[in-house]
Amino acid sequence: MPLSDVYLGLGSNIERQCHLLAALDALATEFGELNCSPVFESEPVGIRSDCFYNMVVHLRTNLTLPELVRRLKAIEAQEGRLLAGPHELPLDIDVLLYGRLVGEFDGIVLPRPRILECAHVLWPLALLAPELRHPGSPSSYAELWRTSCTGYSLWPVALCWRRQPLTPDWMLTRPPEAVQQDSLAT
Repeated sequence: MPLSDVYLGLGSNIERQCHLLAALDALATEFGELNCSPVFESEPVGIRSDCFYNMVVHLRTNLTLPELVRRLKAIEAQEGRLLAGPHELPLDIDVLLYGRLVGEFDGIVLPRPRILECAHVLWPLALLAPELRHPGSPSSYAELWRTSCTGYSLWPVALCWRRQPLTPDWMLTRPPEAVQQDSLAT
């Protein structure tokens, strides 16, 4: 099977740094090279909980979608997902995009519904893959981010993985409004 480009949304609302870094280590062990977006903190959407850390990761795999999901669920379980309370998400990994698949596959809808509505997914995706076009739209993710009206706040946070900063300094040293405006200009 040929390699497919896969984009994953990662999130955590408890021991956020620890769980995201463990997820990146597990993903790198399982899939090799990763490309990572900056990390953002956001208020919870849809549940009452502490704030989340979110990011998007790109990898390439020859696994089928069901096998990929099975392995991602194992990584989530390793990080305590199955033991967590109702408003606790130690680690959530969602398949946002899998190659050029569009539709429902084994109960998974691709592209992931609400990508365009959730700033904690759209902004990191637009930074990681600005020229990539959303299936069913003539617009790139960068263009979609520029015109989005997601209606909730998020801000970049410092996080290093394997001694490399995931979030660039310029995003951390400016007010959130300026960072968002600067990323719109790219």
